[in-house]
Amino acid sequence: MNHKLAWIALSVLGAWSCLYGFAGGGLPPQIHTVAILPFDNQTSQPALTQAVSDALREAVENRLGLRPAAEATADAVVRGAIIRYEPDIPVSFQAGQAGNVTVNKRRVQLTLNVEIYDQRQGRMLWQRSGLTVDGEYQPPQEAQGRQTALNKLVSDIVDGAQSQW
Repeated sequence: MNHKLAWIALSVLGAWSCLYGFAGGGLPPQIHTVAILPFDNQTSQPALTQAVSDALREAVENRLGLRPAAEATADAVVRGAIIRYEPDIPVSFQAGQAGNVTVNKRRVQLTLNVEIYDQRQGRMLWQRSGLTVDGEYQPPQEAQGRQTALNKLVSDIVDGAQSQW
């Protein structure tokens, strides 16, 4: 008898759970194309503008499934500003001979303001001010730390945009 009661309870719960679900993530369904505008670069590193644009372009095409478009015809635009770049933050130290200290690990830190704007509906889809990402590296491999930071940046933007819907 207990098995029958348990089976009925599970069946009722199973049927009830079919009525409940989550709406799909991602951007609104009318967003098919995107323009990634060059970010305003307030740092002394001019190459960051292209690196950020390239990383975002790849992410919105591959992870969000959007097609690139010119700003005038795009459903949405991604724009922002690179407000800080710290390439040489010490993380790990080692004491050496004669009181010398060696830095074993450093961190790149990148701070941006980013927004995704729906041009068709005239509204902000996602926005983050002071978004900070970092990437650790072994000196002198700053480029590796910068790439790690860019990967985190892209993930934060894609995840943030998807979580809004």
